Amino acid sequence: MKATLEAINQMQTDGVIGRYAIGGAVGATFYLEPAATLDVDIFVALPTAAGASLLTLAPIYDYLKTRGATVEDEHIVIGGWPVQFLPASDELELEALAEAVPTAVEDVGTWVMTAEHLAAIALRTGRPKDHNRVLQFIEQGAVDRKRLQLIIDRHKLTGKWKQFERRFLEGTHG
Repeated sequence: MKATLEAINQMQTDGVIGRYAIGGAVGATFYLEPAATLDVDIFVALPTAAGASLLTLAPIYDYLKTRGATVEDEHIVIGGWPVQFLPASDELELEALAEAVPTAVEDVGTWVMTAEHLAAIALRTGRPKDHNRVLQFIEQGAVDRKRLQLIIDRHKLTGKWKQFERRFLEGTHG
């Protein structure tokens, strides 16, 4: 992971990407028991050229390929880790980037989304594995429930939250 994060940090230093944060299952492992995952989800703010209206990941892929990374399906393999770059595309993801927590992995500085933002994004995505992750965050006490509720309300996820509560939390204490 060290080489992967070093490459991503260098890409940020070189202006290829703006702020970034680790999300998805790997992001969740900073708060929960590690889970099997195939890739690292990196949410990024992409610099936009004047007059450009279309986001493209081509500059990221071009930059990394010249430095030895290889493309496999929807991933680019950097330092042995398949990475999926996901442009922050809405207010929730932009907020998650802005409030990401600085941390270190193998002595390399990086950012990871807060537990509450990871849970809110998983709630919004809504796949079974995402619901399981939200449940883990709650059961393991890894989220501040009041802060999570504020994020849910602010990003209009209240309906999804109520469905989640009915399905997974009714009859439990918390």
